[in-house]
Amino acid sequence: MLAAQALANTVDFESDHDELRTVAGLERWAEEQGLCGLRFGEADRAACVEFREALRAVCEAHTGVDLPGGAAAVLERLLSRAPLVLAIDAEGAARVRPAAGLAGADAVVAHLAAGIAAAVADGSWPRLKACAAESCRWVYYDRSPAGRSRWCSMAVCGSRAKMRAYRQRGARQG
Repeated sequence: MLAAQALANTVDFESDHDELRTVAGLERWAEEQGLCGLRFGEADRAACVEFREALRAVCEAHTGVDLPGGAAAVLERLLSRAPLVLAIDAEGAARVRPAAGLAGADAVVAHLAAGIAAAVADGSWPRLKACAAESCRWVYYDRSPAGRSRWCSMAVCGSRAKMRAYRQRGARQG
């Protein structure tokens, strides 16, 4: 699941920095994730960006926001090209892994899907959320006891939101 979080956070909305703006940026990111030796073209980069944005929409849905219909269709289309297989090791342990022979964006999506499948199995998937602050939208793992956090950081985004609400209440009353 960490790779899914890492992909979602390849864009910083506050600084407008996007690691996947170029094919070279996608290649660097893939190597950082242990996906060495993959070759990418512009279509792969565009597919990874499309997957990233649909993934962010799912993380926003984990905070109670409705999932846009287009996001589900994008995920279904990209995931259908990235099959997973169940692998059994010598000790009999099972894990889901990408099917052999995948390349480019399909290999990236399958790698992320395997991590998401593991997170679904262990119950942690709904805790991967996108910050509710519109200027942030950073994807984070909700470690709160009840699993109800809305901001990536209470000290930054949460504090800003609460101060904004306080000022709006004051303006209405005064």
